[in-house]
Amino acid sequence: MNNNYITVTQLTKYIKYRLDNDQNLMKVYLKGEISNFKAHSRGHLYFTIKDENTRINAIMFSTYASKLNIVPLDGMKVLVTGKISVYEPSGNYQIYVESLEEDGVGNLYIAFEELKKKLEKEGLFDKSKKKKIPLIPQKIGIITAPTGAAIKDILSTIKRRWPLAETILFPSLVQGKEAANDIVRNIELSKNYDLDVLIIGRGGGSIEDLWCFNEEIVARAIFNLDTPVISAVGHEIDFTICDFVADLRAPTPTGAAELAVPNINDIINFLTQLKIRSINSINNILDLKKKNLLNLKNNYILKNPLTIYQVKEEKYDNLLNRLTNVQKNILNINSNRLILLKNNLDKAILNTLKEKKHKYVNIISKLEVLNPLLTIKRGYSIVKKENKIVSSKKNLKKKDHLDIELSDGKIEVEVI
Repeated sequence: MNNNYITVTQLTKYIKYRLDNDQNLMKVYLKGEISNFKAHSRGHLYFTIKDENTRINAIMFSTYASKLNIVPLDGMKVLVTGKISVYEPSGNYQIYVESLEEDGVGNLYIAFEELKKKLEKEGLFDKSKKKKIPLIPQKIGIITAPTGAAIKDILSTIKRRWPLAETILFPSLVQGKEAANDIVRNIELSKNYDLDVLIIGRGGGSIEDLWCFNEEIVARAIFNLDTPVISAVGHEIDFTICDFVADLRAPTPTGAAELAVPNINDIINFLTQLKIRSINSINNILDLKKKNLLNLKNNYILKNPLTIYQVKEEKYDNLLNRLTNVQKNILNINSNRLILLKNNLDKAILNTLKEKKHKYVNIISKLEVLNPLLTIKRGYSIVKKENKIVSSKKNLKKKDHLDIELSDGKIEVEVI
């Protein structure tokens, strides 16, 4: 056996030893752009530092991270100080960062913020325009890569939680220059399938890997879609324009599947509880109705129905007597009123006759005073010409014929 062969562990330990003892690598000053940033719950920071051509993994332990005055973000240009070493389990070399300060903001991050402000101003992120995700969808569309962990996680989660749903995969590029156009093409294609909800996303990656989900054409295609959209891009700490414009953001592809469909066990439990509550409610109603029926059955009136008749009959007699008495009283009152009115009328007639008779006598007396016949009887006469009384000789001329009325007759004369 050749004793020159060594194990991978031995090789890695040797490389680590050489790097750890290289004076040029014990203190390295590095500048670049942060990508794929993740903050561990224990306070350690994991990220990548890259330039136009190359990248290197970086870790900043909580001892140093707690002293930072800035919050590292993807796309941020930084100046870091640290040492180069090897992480033995994977054999990867990386920089162990001791200090970090901002050197500016990367171009992608600037583009991201500018587009975000533009679309937000246009109202593409308005909560009032968000569509509700249906409680129990029947047909779910998925736009993602046909291979990889994302589609497997989504399909397995949907199958486990709600196997009744139909899933339709729209295979799409999710990384690279042509990815944005391919995503838009699949969004337009999804309109032909009458979907209840559409999931768009992919697994984690750097800001460059996820950049197609920050493209304006993708954002506008999602906003103009009538189907509710769940965005499931990257990990929980990753945010893209797609997340803001979608109707709902999921932290991961698995989370998107969980938000898209209910848990069948929860539905079964809910239906079971409804069944139990319905049965209990029906039983309670039946018990109440039985109790009411028993009360009615034992009711004194139902056992002695003539009692109702007798009571009503007695009330009827009382009402009839009262009505008869009231009628008699009304008739008596009206009869007395009629007699009184008749007496008053008789008195009024007699008084009116006396008054009229008195006025008549006065008028007769006045007429007698003015009666020309009485004047004639006293020795006077009345001269008329053509049946008109002559009161002056001026009204006469020769040959006029006159009629003279005396108390005992009338004579005719001629003026000479």
